[in-house]
Amino acid sequence: MSKTDKPLVLSPHLVSPKGAELSEFEFAMIVCWNAFTRWLEKGASATDAGDMTFIDVVVLHQLKHRAKNKKVADICFVLNFDDVHVVTYSLKKLVAAGLAIGEKVGKEVLYRTTEAGEAAIENYRQIREQCLMSNVDESMNAHLRELANSLGNLSSLYERAARSASSLR
Repeated sequence: MSKTDKPLVLSPHLVSPKGAELSEFEFAMIVCWNAFTRWLEKGASATDAGDMTFIDVVVLHQLKHRAKNKKVADICFVLNFDDVHVVTYSLKKLVAAGLAIGEKVGKEVLYRTTEAGEAAIENYRQIREQCLMSNVDESMNAHLRELANSLGNLSSLYERAARSASSLR
């Protein structure tokens, strides 16, 4: 970056002398995250399954994953949610909407999608193909795979930083 190129960052006061690239990435990630969650919510609302937050959408799709009943703790683990209450509340909403069902097995409640949930997921898949995938250039696939790998590595970086920060208290 030349001296005339200013990094596009959310918080210039946080830019490190080690490089502005991480600050640029963080700003891009915030903007991308907000666009992504907006897409999840708008895509789901187009299915006529009712108003759902992005958490409701990802929890519903996680319930379908591998057609296997899920515990709240398993959903939280896979989605990297620390707050069990957020997922529990989402499950309560999905059950009330008739998209999921919980069955008590021993001391645990296992959740799965209902027929209505399966139909909503299929509708979402069709809307995703029409609105999102129709705009994806297949030449992007290799780059997207590399980007997904990089995001996984960055997730580890942020997890380590979070653990370090929590030990400072």
